[in-house]
Amino acid sequence: MDFRIEQLSKLRALPKPEDGLRAMVEKAPHAEAFVESLVERYRPAWTWIYDSRRRLATAGLSLLTIWLFLHVMFGANGMVVYRQKRAEYQSLKKETDEIQKENDRYTQQVKALQTDPKTIEREAREQLHYARPGEIVYVAPAPVHPPKPATNAAQK
Repeated sequence: MDFRIEQLSKLRALPKPEDGLRAMVEKAPHAEAFVESLVERYRPAWTWIYDSRRRLATAGLSLLTIWLFLHVMFGANGMVVYRQKRAEYQSLKKETDEIQKENDRYTQQVKALQTDPKTIEREAREQLHYARPGEIVYVAPAPVHPPKPATNAAQK
């Protein structure tokens, strides 16, 4: 067996912490100068913003108020949609009540037809044209409507 160590291929040494600090200290004046140039360049804009802060805040609040008003009035669940849905609810409720009343009338009619002999007799006389002995039943003929003309010129 061969225990010889071959030559290691290019070992990489980590930089020392002092080297990083030294590089940062060397670049600090350049960074400070860059920041100072940015401050000088944007100073007029920042001064104007600072001087106009009340006007800007008022304008921002005004825009927010207008946006909230529009959202409350015309948004997905706004007042306009609420009123439409409320009207639809009222009409559906009215329709439901009418259908319930009609259902109650039919229920009463069914009960009467099952139990009341006078109601049974009345229905038999009306629908089946039954009559008691000695009675005469008169049936009116169906009304005849004249045919409608095909065009407006034919009416004249």
